[in-house]
Amino acid sequence: MRAPAFWWRPAGALAWLLAPLGWLYGAITLRRMQAAGNDPGIPVICVGNFVAGGAGKTPTAIALAELLARRGDNPFVLMRGYGGTLRGPVEVHASHHAAHAVGDEPLLMARHVRTVVARDRRAGAALAKALGARVIVMDDGLQNPALAKRLRIAVVDGASGVGNGHCLPAGPLRAPLDGQLGATDAVLVIGGGAAGAAVAAQAQARGIATVQARLETAPDAVSRLTDQAVLAVSGIGRPEKFAATLRETGARIVAERIFGDHHAYTRDDVLAIVAEAQLYDSLVATTEKDMVKLSPLWPDAERSRLVPVPVRLVFEERDRIGALVAAAMPGGSGAAGPAQP
Repeated sequence: MRAPAFWWRPAGALAWLLAPLGWLYGAITLRRMQAAGNDPGIPVICVGNFVAGGAGKTPTAIALAELLARRGDNPFVLMRGYGGTLRGPVEVHASHHAAHAVGDEPLLMARHVRTVVARDRRAGAALAKALGARVIVMDDGLQNPALAKRLRIAVVDGASGVGNGHCLPAGPLRAPLDGQLGATDAVLVIGGGAAGAAVAAQAQARGIATVQARLETAPDAVSRLTDQAVLAVSGIGRPEKFAATLRETGARIVAERIFGDHHAYTRDDVLAIVAEAQLYDSLVATTEKDMVKLSPLWPDAERSRLVPVPVRLVFEERDRIGALVAAAMPGGSGAAGPAQP
């Protein structure tokens, strides 16, 4: 699915027409969020978002897991495995699992941190604990009540915020923002922008911690793409974000091939992409998430054209996020304290 463009504009006629469905959807989701979760016996740090579509959850989960690993806390990431056929619980191994089995994001995640996929979050948490996890980073699940969460972090894109402020299908919100803020311990805003700043201001007004972060493109990808003709290929919720990242590297986008989020690429897709790149005599730039699916299908003779564009999350306030994580661990004082000026 690609997020409809009207979600990210001031609410118009279509949004208001769909608003009653949004009110119903949001009320059901909010009620579900208020259910008590199961305690898995180890801390759960949830990285979610207020809206449907990409906001930066996966790079945030990776960054938090790396922070926890440096502390010696042996983190595991728990994911649903969207797009995969395995229900789990199963630990993902990048060396022998495929995206169609475990999902594209878990396959990417497993290259950075030990990762479990499970439709049943309780069963997934139990497996992670049995495998030695001392803390679980749950990628997505802010609205899922299955597990009790020690720290609930909502990721917000600075440029888009919460869009038109309506709930699905009238807008991108999964539940009314005010209610979701009440089930959130910290708001992490990625990148600048008035929309993200507005959400941060609402959080701060309620005493909810806010943290700023940014995404950095890997230097190797920047050096390969600068001043180069590029065919941009992505199957993500908001492909315009990927295009913006490419432009920031100095790439010259000659064309775009946009697929639905979590698209399962076929050999015909790949042949068409390669043919278009040959026509433009261009490189093919793609996201890390898409790369795990494209790479096995890519012809060896054209391998040099294919350029993955990894990004990593950098916390602007390391001490702030470090204090939030420390408070969520055994012996800590709880999740988030009041927001600091």
